[in-house]
Amino acid sequence: PVRWCSLARDCPCQVDLGAWILGGHRPEYFASLTAFKICGTMGRGGDAGGVVRQQKGVLRRTASSFSNLKQDLSVLKSIWLKPLTGADHATRLENFYGPQAGAYDSYRANLLWGRERLMQATSARVADRTDLVWVDLGGGTGENIKYMSKYIDLKRFAKIYVVDLCPSLCKVAAEKARKNGWTNVEVVEGDACTYTLPGRQTADLVTFSYSLSMIPPFHAAIDNAASLLDDDGFLGVADFYVSSKYDLALRQMNTFQRWFWRSVFDTDNIDLGPERRHYLDHSLNRVWEYNGRGSLPYVPFLKAPYYVWVGKKCTDHIAETERMNSRPHLFPPTFLYSLSWEDPRADEPILKTGEGDVCLTLTSGACNAFDLALQGAESVYCVDMNPAQSHLLEIKSLALRHLPYDDVWKLFGEGKHSDIDHVFYAKLAPFMSERAQDFWGKRLHYFKKGFYFYGSMGNVIWFFFYLAKFVGLHGWVNRLCEAPTLEAQQQIWENSFIVRFVNMLPRFITWLIAKICVNKIFMWTCLGVPRNQANMIGDDNRSIAEYVATVFHGAAMGTHLATENYFYMACLLGKFTKKSCPRFLVESDVKTLKKDDCLMLDRIHNVTGDYMEELCKRTYNKVILMDHVDWTDEKYVRVLGANLYKHVAPGGKVIWRSASKNPWYSDLIAEAGFDVVCIERHHDRVAMDCVNMYASFWVATRK
Repeated sequence: PVRWCSLARDCPCQVDLGAWILGGHRPEYFASLTAFKICGTMGRGGDAGGVVRQQKGVLRRTASSFSNLKQDLSVLKSIWLKPLTGADHATRLENFYGPQAGAYDSYRANLLWGRERLMQATSARVADRTDLVWVDLGGGTGENIKYMSKYIDLKRFAKIYVVDLCPSLCKVAAEKARKNGWTNVEVVEGDACTYTLPGRQTADLVTFSYSLSMIPPFHAAIDNAASLLDDDGFLGVADFYVSSKYDLALRQMNTFQRWFWRSVFDTDNIDLGPERRHYLDHSLNRVWEYNGRGSLPYVPFLKAPYYVWVGKKCTDHIAETERMNSRPHLFPPTFLYSLSWEDPRADEPILKTGEGDVCLTLTSGACNAFDLALQGAESVYCVDMNPAQSHLLEIKSLALRHLPYDDVWKLFGEGKHSDIDHVFYAKLAPFMSERAQDFWGKRLHYFKKGFYFYGSMGNVIWFFFYLAKFVGLHGWVNRLCEAPTLEAQQQIWENSFIVRFVNMLPRFITWLIAKICVNKIFMWTCLGVPRNQANMIGDDNRSIAEYVATVFHGAAMGTHLATENYFYMACLLGKFTKKSCPRFLVESDVKTLKKDDCLMLDRIHNVTGDYMEELCKRTYNKVILMDHVDWTDEKYVRVLGANLYKHVAPGGKVIWRSASKNPWYSDLIAEAGFDVVCIERHHDRVAMDCVNMYASFWVATRK
């Protein structure tokens, strides 16, 4: 059932994959490689990612058995000591790979880190198809098929063609197919530049896995690969690389990196130049790419640059060029908020968002954007200067788009998913931006231990969750969250020993506790409240202790945790319940967001950058400032007011919240050309809304 045919031709399809390591077959390069630690910017940090993990240490081997070491030594012997000889390219390949063909896969499993990510990215894009045809050009031993089988049932493929110029590697591939019962696999000894599919077949998928850099006439190879593709097919490439002098931000390398890696690989006729990827970008539409670095077997410190690229012939979607966004000064290395801390149900009757509205909002915890989309907004632009908040919106959007409801609920309702590694790498990462992949790839433990216990505010939630357990209040917390009515919840709250004890404390003691526990450093690093905003509370002649008491007491006495106040439900339990959660976690609303090929999700635009800059790009009907104006000064507010007047349509609404009952900047916004009205303040009623965290809520209407 496995057919091996010969279409050999003296045209390079594949050459040495490993001879460059430790200077190829020239031992003098060993010293030069181990003498340097290359750690400049590749557009990202970290390792290769994927389900296959890189082991740390000098050897960096997945297994340390003697048999593996013996196999590796046979490979290294061919790499270091055996010169490339032969009258033509095919003969040179056979002379080099023949002695090491049996150990080929074991050694390169710890070298070719982009290979599995390529299989993840391509399988995710054809997962809904059947009778697939896949051509793996320069497929070597057929090991890519094993990786592909982790992410898609191989029975979905009508045919898999493994094309390679080296007879020894083709023999290994054919034997592997026979042993694994891959009856739909055909191994072809042939040339990537001229190979054609039998009959009039076209391919759903064509891949180059660490082979394109080894094909000198790469233009012909790429053109031929494109000709094999169906109109809706995908071309995927994984390979080592260097950038050009002026390249895309996340590809960019410095001068030394470009010289070092290209010269090392060049000793064995492997060309890492940027021309190949540039020609890919020219010939097809790039829909996704990833740039990473992977460790090398037996070489400490060095990590070789690699990329994964996916494109197709014609598509309405072309991957946006990512910017090199860095977190702002003094911001933590993760997100401040895991959920949005403004109640969208209070916003809805004021904004009256509907069909045709263009909205601008801060991203924050990334929940409220989905409410605006569900209310019918034409476009929702979410802006945050902290890249981590943008990554949070991205993973929530991708989960809604690509995962079934049960997985979405586990991730962001319960905050835990037992199979997060597979869900992330197989279903989310293949569609994720490069920076977001790096961010979440290092933080998958968030979803193993409880998502809402992470982030700056998550640290506070974690502390009080386990403090309640330690002092024996866990049962009281559960009763409070499960109270069937607001009246029952009020009784549990008021009759609590801890609440009565705090009410009995002298004012001096509460002031002292607030000074120690709710100081300005704590408020910024854990609660995301900057100094300017904290000062506004004092300007109202309110103490921090009184402010905090008003927030929590009002929420407990005026809102029902079990059915509406999901904000404090997450704080107390570290998760949501299906009766008390944001709209993007309600099953019926998830179905609505998925309708019409996720049209509502397409209307949400995720922007990392300056709020004012995004405000000035277009005209809006609805603008949500949240509380960020509290953080600013008069100069900023005057510019903001002028730009709001210029870019908000007449009759458009602008809303904001403040830690002050009478924020100093409201009059400045009114002077800019708005009718400004305070909707509500602390103490107007028991609780302003389910958050109750702000002292006032305002709306401005453009004149």
